[in-house]
Amino acid sequence: MAEGAPATPDPALLALRDKIDAVDRELLDLVNKRAALAQEVGELKKKEGSVVFRPEREAQVIDGLKTRNPGPLRGESVAPIWREIMSACRSLETPTRVAYLGPAGTFSEQAALGFFGTSIVQVPCTSIDEVFRTTTAGAADFGVVPVENSTEGVVARSLDLFLTTPLFIIGETSLFVRHNLLRKENSLEDIQAVCAHPQALAQCHGWLSTHLPHAERRPVSSNAEGARLAALDKRLAAVASERAGSEYGLHIVAPAIQDDAHNRTRFAIVTHPDRHPAPKASGHDCTSLVVSVTNKPGAVHDMLVPLKEHGVSMSRFESRPARSGQWEYYFYIDLQGHPEQPNMAQALRELRAVCAYFKLLGTYPLDVH
Repeated sequence: MAEGAPATPDPALLALRDKIDAVDRELLDLVNKRAALAQEVGELKKKEGSVVFRPEREAQVIDGLKTRNPGPLRGESVAPIWREIMSACRSLETPTRVAYLGPAGTFSEQAALGFFGTSIVQVPCTSIDEVFRTTTAGAADFGVVPVENSTEGVVARSLDLFLTTPLFIIGETSLFVRHNLLRKENSLEDIQAVCAHPQALAQCHGWLSTHLPHAERRPVSSNAEGARLAALDKRLAAVASERAGSEYGLHIVAPAIQDDAHNRTRFAIVTHPDRHPAPKASGHDCTSLVVSVTNKPGAVHDMLVPLKEHGVSMSRFESRPARSGQWEYYFYIDLQGHPEQPNMAQALRELRAVCAYFKLLGTYPLDVH
Protein backbone atom coordinates (compact mmCIF):
# COMPACT_ATOMS: atom_id res chain seq x y z
CA MET A 1 0.00 0.00 0.00
CA ALA A 2 1.41 3.41 -0.92
CA GLU A 3 2.50 5.66 1.95
CA GLY A 4 -0.30 8.02 2.94
CA ALA A 5 -3.01 6.00 1.19
CA PRO A 6 -6.13 5.36 3.31
CA ALA A 7 -6.21 1.99 5.04
CA THR A 8 -8.56 -0.61 3.61
CA PRO A 9 -11.47 -1.04 6.07
CA ASP A 10 -11.64 -4.33 7.89
CA PRO A 11 -14.25 -6.56 6.15
CA ALA A 12 -15.68 -7.51 9.55
CA LEU A 13 -16.15 -3.82 10.41
CA LEU A 14 -17.87 -3.17 7.07
CA ALA A 15 -20.22 -6.10 7.69
CA LEU A 16 -21.13 -4.75 11.13
CA ARG A 17 -21.78 -1.28 9.72
CA ASP A 18 -24.10 -2.80 7.11
CA LYS A 19 -26.01 -4.59 9.88
CA ILE A 20 -26.30 -1.36 11.87
CA ASP A 21 -27.59 0.49 8.79
CA ALA A 22 -30.19 -2.23 8.26
CA VAL A 23 -31.30 -2.04 11.91
CA ASP A 24 -31.51 1.78 11.66
CA ARG A 25 -33.85 1.46 8.68
CA GLU A 26 -35.99 -1.04 10.63
CA LEU A 27 -36.07 1.32 13.60
CA LEU A 28 -37.17 4.23 11.41
CA ASP A 29 -39.97 2.12 9.93
CA LEU A 30 -41.12 1.06 13.41
CA VAL A 31 -41.01 4.60 14.79
CA ASN A 32 -43.13 5.78 11.87
CA LYS A 33 -45.59 2.95 12.52
CA ARG A 34 -45.78 4.11 16.13
CA ALA A 35 -46.32 7.69 14.93
CA ALA A 36 -49.19 6.57 12.69
CA LEU A 37 -50.82 4.78 15.62
CA ALA A 38 -50.35 7.90 17.75
CA GLN A 39 -52.18 9.90 15.08
CA GLU A 40 -55.09 7.46 15.25
CA VAL A 41 -55.12 7.83 19.03
CA GLY A 42 -55.12 11.59 18.58
CA GLU A 43 -58.19 11.45 16.35
CA LEU A 44 -60.05 9.37 18.93
CA LYS A 45 -59.01 11.77 21.71
CA LYS A 46 -60.35 14.71 19.70
CA LYS A 47 -63.74 12.98 19.36
CA GLU A 48 -63.78 12.19 23.07
CA GLY A 49 -62.50 15.63 24.06
CA SER A 50 -59.66 14.11 26.12
CA VAL A 51 -56.19 15.57 26.56
CA VAL A 52 -53.14 14.66 24.49
CA PHE A 53 -50.52 14.52 27.24
CA ARG A 54 -50.99 11.98 30.03
CA PRO A 55 -47.94 11.97 32.33
CA GLU A 56 -49.01 8.82 34.18
CA ARG A 57 -49.38 6.93 30.89
CA GLU A 58 -45.92 8.00 29.70
CA ALA A 59 -44.43 7.10 33.09
CA GLN A 60 -45.99 3.62 32.88
CA VAL A 61 -44.68 3.12 29.33
CA ILE A 62 -41.13 4.06 30.32
CA ASP A 63 -41.24 1.99 33.52
CA GLY A 64 -42.44 -1.03 31.56
CA LEU A 65 -39.69 -0.66 28.97
CA LYS A 66 -37.00 -0.25 31.62
CA THR A 67 -38.24 -3.40 33.34
CA ARG A 68 -38.20 -5.40 30.10
CA ASN A 69 -34.87 -3.99 28.86
CA PRO A 70 -32.64 -7.02 28.09
CA GLY A 71 -29.45 -4.95 27.59
CA PRO A 72 -26.75 -4.13 26.68
CA LEU A 73 -28.46 -0.70 26.55
CA ARG A 74 -28.27 0.77 30.07
CA GLY A 75 -31.57 1.22 31.87
CA GLU A 76 -31.03 4.96 32.43
CA SER A 77 -30.69 5.41 28.65
CA VAL A 78 -34.18 4.07 27.96
CA ALA A 79 -36.16 7.01 29.40
CA PRO A 80 -34.64 9.85 27.32
CA ILE A 81 -34.81 7.80 24.11
CA TRP A 82 -38.49 6.99 24.51
CA ARG A 83 -39.35 10.42 25.84
CA GLU A 84 -38.09 11.89 22.57
CA ILE A 85 -40.05 9.34 20.55
CA MET A 86 -43.23 10.11 22.49
CA SER A 87 -42.58 13.85 22.20
CA ALA A 88 -42.26 13.59 18.41
CA CYS A 89 -45.43 11.47 18.18
CA ARG A 90 -47.33 13.81 20.49
CA SER A 91 -46.39 16.79 18.32
CA LEU A 92 -48.25 15.19 15.41
CA GLU A 93 -51.47 15.45 17.42
CA THR A 94 -51.08 19.04 18.62
CA PRO A 95 -48.15 21.33 19.47
CA THR A 96 -47.45 21.49 23.21
CA ARG A 97 -46.53 24.95 24.50
CA VAL A 98 -44.28 24.91 27.56
CA ALA A 99 -43.32 27.98 29.62
CA TYR A 100 -40.13 28.09 31.68
CA LEU A 101 -37.63 30.55 33.13
CA GLY A 102 -35.52 31.71 30.18
CA PRO A 103 -33.67 32.80 28.15
CA ALA A 104 -31.98 29.98 26.25
CA GLY A 105 -29.48 27.99 28.28
CA THR A 106 -31.19 27.92 31.70
CA PHE A 107 -31.55 24.79 33.77
CA SER A 108 -35.32 25.37 33.60
CA GLU A 109 -35.14 25.04 29.81
CA GLN A 110 -33.09 21.87 30.22
CA ALA A 111 -35.70 20.49 32.64
CA ALA A 112 -38.53 21.33 30.23
CA LEU A 113 -36.83 19.58 27.31
CA GLY A 114 -35.90 16.62 29.48
CA PHE A 115 -39.50 16.13 30.65
CA PHE A 116 -41.46 16.87 27.47
CA GLY A 117 -38.83 16.10 24.82
CA THR A 118 -37.63 18.57 22.23
CA SER A 119 -40.73 18.46 19.99
CA ILE A 120 -42.48 21.28 21.86
CA VAL A 121 -43.12 24.99 21.39
CA GLN A 122 -40.80 26.71 23.86
CA VAL A 123 -42.12 29.74 25.75
CA PRO A 124 -39.20 31.33 27.64
CA CYS A 125 -40.20 33.74 30.42
CA THR A 126 -38.26 36.42 32.28
CA SER A 127 -39.27 35.31 35.80
CA ILE A 128 -40.98 32.55 37.75
CA ASP A 129 -43.93 34.91 38.19
CA GLU A 130 -44.24 35.19 34.41
CA VAL A 131 -44.21 31.39 34.04
CA PHE A 132 -47.22 31.22 36.38
CA ARG A 133 -49.00 34.14 34.63
CA THR A 134 -48.37 32.76 31.14
CA THR A 135 -49.64 29.30 32.05
CA THR A 136 -52.63 30.65 33.98
CA ALA A 137 -53.63 32.83 31.01
CA GLY A 138 -53.45 29.90 28.58
CA ALA A 139 -50.53 31.24 26.53
CA ALA A 140 -48.75 28.02 27.50
CA ASP A 141 -50.22 24.57 28.10
CA PHE A 142 -47.73 23.80 30.87
CA GLY A 143 -45.17 25.60 32.99
CA VAL A 144 -41.94 24.28 34.46
CA VAL A 145 -40.87 25.89 37.76
CA PRO A 146 -38.09 25.06 40.25
CA VAL A 147 -39.42 24.12 43.67
CA GLU A 148 -36.51 22.67 45.64
CA ASN A 149 -32.73 22.45 45.58
CA SER A 150 -30.67 19.84 47.42
CA THR A 151 -28.27 22.53 48.69
CA GLU A 152 -30.42 25.60 49.32
CA GLY A 153 -33.80 24.02 50.03
CA VAL A 154 -37.12 25.30 48.71
CA VAL A 155 -37.54 27.95 46.03
CA ALA A 156 -39.71 30.26 48.09
CA ARG A 157 -41.20 32.26 45.22
CA SER A 158 -42.58 29.15 43.52
CA LEU A 159 -44.20 27.96 46.75
CA ASP A 160 -45.75 31.38 47.40
CA LEU A 161 -47.25 31.51 43.90
CA PHE A 162 -49.04 28.19 44.41
CA LEU A 163 -51.14 30.01 47.02
CA THR A 164 -52.27 32.79 44.71
CA THR A 165 -52.75 31.05 41.36
CA PRO A 166 -55.08 28.24 40.24
CA LEU A 167 -52.27 26.12 38.74
CA PHE A 168 -51.67 22.61 40.01
CA ILE A 169 -48.88 20.06 39.61
CA ILE A 170 -49.17 17.18 37.12
CA GLY A 171 -45.54 16.05 37.04
CA GLU A 172 -42.04 16.50 38.40
CA THR A 173 -38.48 16.14 37.21
CA SER A 174 -35.13 16.56 38.92
CA LEU A 175 -31.92 17.74 37.31
CA PHE A 176 -28.27 17.41 38.23
CA VAL A 177 -27.13 21.03 38.41
CA ARG A 178 -23.52 21.65 37.41
CA HIS A 179 -22.56 25.31 37.74
CA ASN A 180 -19.65 26.75 35.76
CA LEU A 181 -17.93 30.11 35.93
CA LEU A 182 -18.26 31.62 32.45
CA ARG A 183 -16.50 34.65 30.96
CA LYS A 184 -15.37 36.26 27.70
CA GLU A 185 -11.76 36.15 28.95
CA ASN A 186 -10.33 32.73 29.82
CA SER A 187 -8.99 33.99 33.15
CA LEU A 188 -10.01 34.71 36.74
CA GLU A 189 -8.17 38.03 36.66
CA ASP A 190 -9.98 41.39 36.93
CA ILE A 191 -13.49 40.00 37.48
CA GLN A 192 -15.51 42.80 39.05
CA ALA A 193 -18.86 41.05 39.41
CA VAL A 194 -20.39 37.58 39.09
CA CYS A 195 -23.93 37.52 37.70
CA ALA A 196 -26.37 34.69 38.36
CA HIS A 197 -29.75 33.79 39.81
CA PRO A 198 -29.68 34.22 43.62
CA GLN A 199 -30.08 30.45 44.10
CA ALA A 200 -27.02 29.75 41.94
CA LEU A 201 -24.94 32.33 43.79
CA ALA A 202 -25.91 30.69 47.07
CA GLN A 203 -25.11 27.21 45.75
CA CYS A 204 -21.58 28.39 44.85
CA HIS A 205 -20.99 30.50 47.98
CA GLY A 206 -17.94 28.55 49.17
CA TRP A 207 -16.11 28.56 45.84
CA LEU A 208 -16.79 32.23 45.19
CA SER A 209 -15.63 33.20 48.69
CA THR A 210 -12.38 31.31 48.18
CA HIS A 211 -11.51 32.22 44.60
CA LEU A 212 -13.26 35.57 44.02
CA PRO A 213 -13.62 37.09 47.49
CA HIS A 214 -13.62 40.71 46.25
CA ALA A 215 -15.97 40.30 43.29
CA GLU A 216 -19.51 41.60 43.63
CA ARG A 217 -22.21 38.94 43.55
CA ARG A 218 -24.89 40.41 41.33
CA PRO A 219 -28.33 38.70 41.37
CA VAL A 220 -30.15 38.57 38.03
CA SER A 221 -33.37 36.95 36.81
CA SER A 222 -31.71 33.74 35.55
CA ASN A 223 -28.29 32.17 35.07
CA ALA A 224 -28.67 32.48 31.30
CA GLU A 225 -29.35 36.20 31.71
CA GLY A 226 -26.10 36.38 33.67
CA ALA A 227 -24.32 34.65 30.79
CA ARG A 228 -25.83 37.14 28.33
CA LEU A 229 -24.57 40.05 30.42
CA ALA A 230 -21.10 38.49 30.75
CA ALA A 231 -20.93 38.22 26.96
CA LEU A 232 -21.37 42.01 26.75
CA ASP A 233 -18.78 43.02 29.36
CA LYS A 234 -15.40 41.37 29.93
CA ARG A 235 -15.38 42.61 33.53
CA LEU A 236 -18.32 40.36 34.34
CA ALA A 237 -18.49 36.61 34.87
CA ALA A 238 -21.54 34.36 35.07
CA VAL A 239 -22.50 31.21 36.93
CA ALA A 240 -24.41 29.06 34.47
CA SER A 241 -24.61 25.83 32.51
CA GLU A 242 -22.23 24.65 29.81
CA ARG A 243 -25.10 25.12 27.35
CA ALA A 244 -25.41 28.79 28.33
CA GLY A 245 -21.68 29.17 27.74
CA SER A 246 -22.05 27.79 24.23
CA GLU A 247 -25.12 29.92 23.57
CA TYR A 248 -23.28 33.15 24.39
CA GLY A 249 -19.74 32.26 23.27
CA LEU A 250 -18.13 32.22 26.72
CA HIS A 251 -15.14 30.36 28.11
CA ILE A 252 -15.62 27.90 30.98
CA VAL A 253 -13.06 29.52 33.29
CA ALA A 254 -13.83 27.11 36.14
CA PRO A 255 -16.07 24.02 35.81
CA ALA A 256 -18.35 22.53 38.48
CA ILE A 257 -18.01 25.27 41.10
CA GLN A 258 -21.14 24.28 43.06
CA ASP A 259 -20.40 23.59 46.73
CA ASP A 260 -22.31 20.28 46.66
CA ALA A 261 -20.93 17.85 44.08
CA HIS A 262 -24.34 16.13 43.97
CA ASN A 263 -26.34 19.35 43.64
CA ARG A 264 -29.81 18.70 42.19
CA THR A 265 -32.88 20.84 41.59
CA ARG A 266 -36.42 19.54 41.53
CA PHE A 267 -38.90 21.09 39.10
CA ALA A 268 -42.70 20.96 39.13
CA ILE A 269 -44.75 20.69 35.92
CA VAL A 270 -47.82 22.89 36.35
CA THR A 271 -50.99 23.51 34.36
CA HIS A 272 -54.50 24.93 34.74
CA PRO A 273 -57.12 22.46 36.06
CA ASP A 274 -59.65 23.68 33.46
CA ARG A 275 -57.33 22.55 30.66
CA HIS A 276 -55.88 19.34 32.04
CA PRO A 277 -57.24 16.69 34.42
CA ALA A 278 -55.32 15.35 37.38
CA PRO A 279 -53.23 12.29 36.45
CA LYS A 280 -54.61 8.87 37.35
CA ALA A 281 -52.66 6.59 39.67
CA SER A 282 -49.46 5.26 38.12
CA GLY A 283 -48.34 3.03 40.98
CA HIS A 284 -45.58 5.37 42.21
CA ASP A 285 -47.18 8.73 42.89
CA CYS A 286 -46.72 11.85 44.99
CA THR A 287 -49.49 14.02 46.39
CA SER A 288 -48.59 17.62 47.24
CA LEU A 289 -50.68 19.95 49.37
CA VAL A 290 -50.45 23.18 51.35
CA VAL A 291 -52.28 23.58 54.66
CA SER A 292 -52.44 25.81 57.71
CA VAL A 293 -53.76 25.21 61.19
CA THR A 294 -55.05 27.47 63.92
CA ASN A 295 -52.37 28.79 66.26
CA LYS A 296 -53.10 26.66 69.33
CA PRO A 297 -51.19 24.00 71.30
CA GLY A 298 -51.05 20.61 69.59
CA ALA A 299 -52.42 21.85 66.24
CA VAL A 300 -49.50 20.55 64.17
CA HIS A 301 -49.63 17.22 66.00
CA ASP A 302 -53.35 16.89 65.25
CA MET A 303 -52.60 17.58 61.59
CA LEU A 304 -50.16 14.67 61.40
CA VAL A 305 -52.28 12.10 63.24
CA PRO A 306 -54.47 11.11 60.22
CA LEU A 307 -51.35 10.35 58.18
CA LYS A 308 -49.97 8.03 60.84
CA GLU A 309 -53.29 6.31 61.51
CA HIS A 310 -53.83 5.50 57.82
CA GLY A 311 -50.25 4.53 57.01
CA VAL A 312 -49.49 7.46 54.68
CA SER A 313 -45.78 8.32 54.40
CA MET A 314 -44.69 11.93 54.27
CA SER A 315 -41.61 12.74 52.15
CA ARG A 316 -41.52 16.53 52.60
CA PHE A 317 -42.68 19.01 55.22
CA GLU A 318 -41.82 22.70 54.73
CA SER A 319 -43.17 25.80 56.46
CA ARG A 320 -43.58 29.31 55.01
CA PRO A 321 -44.78 32.43 56.87
CA ALA A 322 -48.39 33.33 56.13
CA ARG A 323 -47.46 37.06 56.12
CA SER A 324 -50.46 37.82 58.27
CA GLY A 325 -48.44 39.43 61.05
CA GLN A 326 -49.82 36.84 63.47
CA TRP A 327 -46.88 34.37 63.38
CA GLU A 328 -48.95 31.94 61.35
CA TYR A 329 -47.51 29.50 58.81
CA TYR A 330 -48.43 27.51 55.73
CA PHE A 331 -47.12 23.96 55.60
CA TYR A 332 -46.16 22.39 52.26
CA ILE A 333 -46.42 18.61 52.41
CA ASP A 334 -45.55 15.80 50.00
CA LEU A 335 -47.22 12.46 50.61
CA GLN A 336 -46.42 9.11 49.00
CA GLY A 337 -49.45 7.73 47.21
CA HIS A 338 -52.55 8.78 45.23
CA PRO A 339 -56.00 9.92 46.41
CA GLU A 340 -57.51 6.96 44.53
CA GLN A 341 -56.02 4.72 47.24
CA PRO A 342 -58.56 4.23 50.06
CA ASN A 343 -56.10 4.90 52.90
CA MET A 344 -54.88 8.11 51.25
CA ALA A 345 -58.43 9.28 50.55
CA GLN A 346 -59.46 8.78 54.17
CA ALA A 347 -56.30 10.45 55.51
CA LEU A 348 -56.91 13.51 53.31
CA ARG A 349 -60.55 13.76 54.44
CA GLU A 350 -59.53 13.72 58.11
CA LEU A 351 -56.62 16.09 57.51
CA ARG A 352 -58.88 18.58 55.73
CA ALA A 353 -61.23 18.55 58.73
CA VAL A 354 -58.53 19.73 61.18
CA CYS A 355 -57.01 22.40 58.91
CA ALA A 356 -57.93 26.07 58.77
CA TYR A 357 -56.71 26.10 55.14
CA PHE A 358 -56.32 23.14 52.78
CA LYS A 359 -55.32 23.13 49.12
CA LEU A 360 -54.38 20.09 47.06
CA LEU A 361 -51.49 21.19 44.84
CA GLY A 362 -51.50 18.07 42.68
CA THR A 363 -51.03 14.34 42.40
CA TYR A 364 -48.48 13.11 39.86
CA PRO A 365 -46.06 10.30 39.00
CA LEU A 366 -42.72 10.46 40.80
CA ASP A 367 -39.71 11.38 38.71
CA VAL A 368 -38.70 8.35 36.58
CA HIS A 369 -35.67 9.90 34.84
